Amino acid sequence: MKDLKEKTIRGAASRLVAQGINSAVNLVSLVVLARLLGPAEYGLVGMVTAFTGVLGLFRDFGLSTAAVQRADITKEQSSALFWVNIAVGAGLTLLGIAMAPAVAAFFHDRRLIAVTMVMATSFLFNAAGVQHGVLLQRQMRFTALAAIYTVAGVSSTGLGIWGAMNGYGYWALVSINITGPLVVTIGCWLTTMWIPGLPRRKTGVRAMMRFGGTVTLNSLVAYAAYNLEKVLLGRFWGADALGIYGRAYRLVNIPTDNLNSAVGEVALSSLSRVQHQPQRFRSYYLKAHSLVMGFTLPITFIFALFAEDTIRVLLGPKWLSAVPIIRFLAPTIVVFGVINPLNWLMTALGHVERNLKLALIFAPLIMLGYVIGLPYGPKGVALGYSAVTALCAIPLTAFCVSGTPVSLRDILTISVRPLASCIAAGALALAVRETYGRHLLHPLPRLALESGVLLVSFTVILLFVARQKDLYMDLFRGLIKRSSADDKDMAAA
Repeated sequence: MKDLKEKTIRGAASRLVAQGINSAVNLVSLVVLARLLGPAEYGLVGMVTAFTGVLGLFRDFGLSTAAVQRADITKEQSSALFWVNIAVGAGLTLLGIAMAPAVAAFFHDRRLIAVTMVMATSFLFNAAGVQHGVLLQRQMRFTALAAIYTVAGVSSTGLGIWGAMNGYGYWALVSINITGPLVVTIGCWLTTMWIPGLPRRKTGVRAMMRFGGTVTLNSLVAYAAYNLEKVLLGRFWGADALGIYGRAYRLVNIPTDNLNSAVGEVALSSLSRVQHQPQRFRSYYLKAHSLVMGFTLPITFIFALFAEDTIRVLLGPKWLSAVPIIRFLAPTIVVFGVINPLNWLMTALGHVERNLKLALIFAPLIMLGYVIGLPYGPKGVALGYSAVTALCAIPLTAFCVSGTPVSLRDILTISVRPLASCIAAGALALAVRETYGRHLLHPLPRLALESGVLLVSFTVILLFVARQKDLYMDLFRGLIKRSSADDKDMAAA
């Protein structure tokens, strides 16, 4: 178990470093492309992804999660799952191509036919590498996975920027969406060197398919809840409104998307292996949850408190109408920092039915918030979204942890420390802004001052006042050990 703990810490450290690089790449992409392209181009691609994203939920039919959650899996089962993934991916690609005219008709824009057809190919690219990625995850080779995702992010972003600079418009954004999955699949194949066997009957994958089907249905409900507003905005307010909302949504979600992915990948693998050891499970989970909160909150507070400076520096003045949307959306990121990790807990324990019940309860409430805010445009939708998530946070958390080794009190305790630290740091940063920041005419040095004060003060308060030093020192030591191990491997080679 000591070996599992060390692998978990090293894996978390490696994935966090890689995700930090990916976040930087995403930020560079956001900054550069926002100046090369306008809201209409983003809105056009956003219309397509709102629909193809639904199909994307079926790209592996939840079988990657099922394979990771299992304590043991045979080579025959892995091969069978690979061919199921290929069949599903090919079917989704054909379905995406077939639905292209309907997507164009819904949004009244014939350009969407070609865009939808091209983006549909990403389903097959994804499907071909799913089980290879699962193999790396089960082997806890998180450094290799981190390197693959980093290369994919850099290459797809580079191609997108090149396309935008050479006048390809929205096709530059399309290229990013299909290049990333292709590079990830190639990287996973080259790293594992695993060649799937021919499909066989009676390999015992039916139970995993039932598990995966429940996971997929849960994801489908959640996707509908979190993306209906984009469909509604595109249909009733047009590409420009959707483009503004989509960039605000993307920017404010960078911390949650990247960190939840990085820590969650490691956490699910580790938690699944200690699912029958309640105390160890509780300890692992709370540490992972605390890490997500600690890394997510300060970035979210910067976006919320200093939204105008952030937009001017990162996206440029033509995107200033996104400022109030970012502020309205910021509370949702705080809430999701609390509730998103609960998915690892329920999945690792095999409570996928509970996950589905949660989605069925939460989704209609979220959708109601969108509908209420829709007459007021993107700002109204963002406000309705935030209001519902804030009201539901504690009841949903209580529902998720009921009957598990983790209690509601545990979640509130580990959430209060980083949240209180961030509030105190935010207040200090605002005071410094009012005292000194107003004398800085350019937004870049002002944002650097504001965010620097908030990040430094948050770190000091969290580590020493809130007494979270040991947790982050363990992570730091894991990173050092990982680096030492990599150096030895390179020397041996």
